[in-house]
Amino acid sequence: MGLELCPVTLREARAFVAQHHRHHRPPQGGLFAVAAAVDHVVVGVAIIGRPVARRLDDGYTAEVTRLCTDGTRNACSLLYGAAWRAARSLGYRRLITYTLPEEGGSSLRGAGWKPVAVTRGGSWSRSGRPRVDMHPTQEKLRWEVAC
Repeated sequence: MGLELCPVTLREARAFVAQHHRHHRPPQGGLFAVAAAVDHVVVGVAIIGRPVARRLDDGYTAEVTRLCTDGTRNACSLLYGAAWRAARSLGYRRLITYTLPEEGGSSLRGAGWKPVAVTRGGSWSRSGRPRVDMHPTQEKLRWEVAC
């Protein structure tokens, strides 16, 4: 049996991210998740939530906050495409995500996404609420797919 989509709970998707993601912890919440599997074994997950950037949270935009695979070929493209189909069927008009500059984006392009902006990156820590950054803080590329 080949690569196929399968349902997954947010809890299961978060556990997969905690075990496999290179540089991020699982997100705190999410709207829904989708998984890719080979022979009924999960090889990747996408977690979709509200946009992290408040200015983009217009009620019609969702964000792929985590996409994580074990390296299985074509799993990323399958998950990005499925995330957009699911979000669109729920009434969202735009889906966004971010990649690091060294990540090529071929899976996103293969799923029909387009790069739309370069963000400054930076730290979430502020003098009034100090935080320890456990993630990359450099510039990121924002991708989007829309109706």
